[in-house]
Amino acid sequence: MTEFAAHRVVHAHAKINLVLRILAREATGYHHIETVFQRLALNDVVRVDVGGHERTLSCSGPAMPSVGLGADEDNLAWRAASAYVAASAWDVGWRIGIDKRIPVGGGLGGGSADAAAVLRAMEAMSPSPLGESALLSLAGTLGADVPFCMTGADLALAWGRGDRLFALPALRHMAVTLITCADGVNTAHAYAELARQRAHNAHRGLGAHAYAPNAFASWESVCRLATNDFELVVAGFHSGVAATLSRVRAAAERIAQSGEPAIGMMSGSGATCVVVHPAHVAVDLAGIDPSTIVRTVTTS
Repeated sequence: MTEFAAHRVVHAHAKINLVLRILAREATGYHHIETVFQRLALNDVVRVDVGGHERTLSCSGPAMPSVGLGADEDNLAWRAASAYVAASAWDVGWRIGIDKRIPVGGGLGGGSADAAAVLRAMEAMSPSPLGESALLSLAGTLGADVPFCMTGADLALAWGRGDRLFALPALRHMAVTLITCADGVNTAHAYAELARQRAHNAHRGLGAHAYAPNAFASWESVCRLATNDFELVVAGFHSGVAATLSRVRAAAERIAQSGEPAIGMMSGSGATCVVVHPAHVAVDLAGIDPSTIVRTVTTS
């Protein structure tokens, strides 16, 4: 039996994208992004034990899909651990245990948050820590959401591969009603479909946007800027997202008509649509598909 020398437990927080613009595509096929991340209180719990040479990963919890998550080597948390020990030349085994509470394939960054938690845990236990700059660079190789998830910031503007980050002052707490479709969305498929549509339309990709200094200083201003380039693409091949998106937009519009700030949009590449709203305001989701999972959390 493997004896583990040390362990860390890290809370891996979900995120939503208040702005998500997909920019020009590199020759490698990788898209640059411009996004505004908002951290949520909803989180997975990740435990990392190190020692010996055995390497294992286990996932359980209420958000686990019945079909599982595929091979360990494909899991972002596993890839984060592998990348960390390779970068730090640390010949060590690990055991990763994840209590999944963030919906899988829901566009809430659960896998990225788990990967970031693993990087943080291993950095804390490593005999030769990489340092913050190298750790962020490593995070960027794993996915565009991972650097933000690793920083612990509440609100941030990110661009490039997600590794260029500018932390923004936290906004007042809001409720976030999440409506997650039963069938998730594969992010790689969403990007591929976006690339296909843009190639068909001779779309060369957008450049970065110039924002006013106070663009993200209040929820009222954020509401005016909220957008997600994936919405049209994903709604085109995922009927559940298409139906849910229309409901959350209508719900947010009704709240806005009462004079309160509200946003109705899809987060990330789906399949979760969200309504961001003041906690004291009820959200009318009449007609929502009963197969969707509805929960209300808060911004962190």
